[in-house]
Amino acid sequence: MSQNRMRFAPSPTGFLHVGGLRTALFNYLFAAKSNGKAILRIEDTDQNRKVEGAVENLMESLKWSGFQFDEGANIGGEYGPYVQSQRLPMYQKYANQMVREGKAYFCFCSAEELTKIRENQLAKKLARPYDGRCQHLSQTEIQKRLDDNMPFVIRMKIPQDFEEYHVNDLIRGEVKFKTSQIDDQILIKSDGFPTYHLANVVDDYYMKITHVIRGEEWLPSTPKHIQLYEYLGWPIPQFAHLPLLLNPDKSKLSKRQGDVATEDYRKKGYLPEALINFVALLGWNTQDDQEIFSISELKEKFSLERVGKAGAVFDVNKLKWMNQQYIKEKTAEELYELVQPFLPEYTKKLDQEVLTRILTIIKDSMVLLTDVDQKLDLFCKENPTLSDDALIAISQTEDAQKVYKALLNQLEQTDNLSSENFGSLMKAVQKETGVKGKGLWGSIRVAITLVEHGPDLGAVVDIFGKEKCLKMIKNVIQ
Repeated sequence: MSQNRMRFAPSPTGFLHVGGLRTALFNYLFAAKSNGKAILRIEDTDQNRKVEGAVENLMESLKWSGFQFDEGANIGGEYGPYVQSQRLPMYQKYANQMVREGKAYFCFCSAEELTKIRENQLAKKLARPYDGRCQHLSQTEIQKRLDDNMPFVIRMKIPQDFEEYHVNDLIRGEVKFKTSQIDDQILIKSDGFPTYHLANVVDDYYMKITHVIRGEEWLPSTPKHIQLYEYLGWPIPQFAHLPLLLNPDKSKLSKRQGDVATEDYRKKGYLPEALINFVALLGWNTQDDQEIFSISELKEKFSLERVGKAGAVFDVNKLKWMNQQYIKEKTAEELYELVQPFLPEYTKKLDQEVLTRILTIIKDSMVLLTDVDQKLDLFCKENPTLSDDALIAISQTEDAQKVYKALLNQLEQTDNLSSENFGSLMKAVQKETGVKGKGLWGSIRVAITLVEHGPDLGAVVDIFGKEKCLKMIKNVIQ
């Protein structure tokens, strides 16, 4: 039995879309689960849409996400080159072969002619936008136009002697397409470059791809690809078309409603493990309540049988929750390295030991790595003060003011302050004021940490020391 081989084949037209990230992930997981090979191929035949630096950005985003392909661009392998613009003669060879065999033909129609043909087809309520007129040109007329250097494309001839194409999809089952609705697809464009349709079929055959796992948007093109395999006498791989990614309002995920680029999530402080975990659950599930998966667990449990047909909602709030869980699991030392790109300038005066201690205190409340900036304000600003009206109201209650004055008195009589003697000071304040429980501890938390619920008070006191705690208490005494 041949080894399973699948590919992720992005086009360098910009950023790595999170939908592309999911496609890469599902190919990667399927390969790992079946002891197969995952290949990275760059499909850059659309030169008009190619963006400078996009290949490098794609590679960087994939590297950050943790992917390790077995073969491909910048990796190598025995079936290279893995960049389509370096394989042009091969595509031309098979397009010419199909022309000789009457399975494809030269089309000389201009843009203006094609517009008129589409309008005419539409008026007749015909599904095919092109009427196939150039396939009826005589050989003499074809040669004359070629000799005159008339621009042309090469189109594949769609047979009309059967009613339907049947696509056996591993996710959707059997899907039928009426032959009468399938256009004579362009294979070679006027610039000599192949279209996606020809190039991906030729490359999948030569790279021995056994499974094509891609987005649902390519499902309508699959009959054309099947016809190409049949024309060329090649075995047809198995297809699996992944469900669409949707906004919460069930519209197709788009940049108009939020971030769609992998690099955007990286810049906002998401961890790659969290994004991968989240993306894995977009359309796939394990029939249980597990939501947090390591990459090794995903490799073990993934299967196409558990991928659904319905669109998957991209819930950013769920992603944020998941990211917070991953941040909580990091050690302070690990987090120290991760937050480096997001640290504000003023933290440079802190040494690593102090910053690591602070990270230990704040990490459980961090949702994104970028939160470190705001969270550090309390520890690094000279004189942080309350700004929230609700918290100011808490600090101004009669009990709170009694507690603050009593604690101030205790602090002024104490040589030093740490988590070790803070508890005994608080007991003295309770005894003096008669305030206890939330009235006692909640009031002090608001004064010292400027939040109602947050980090361990003792740990914060250890970082602040006596002088800063005195200043924080004085700030709230009326």
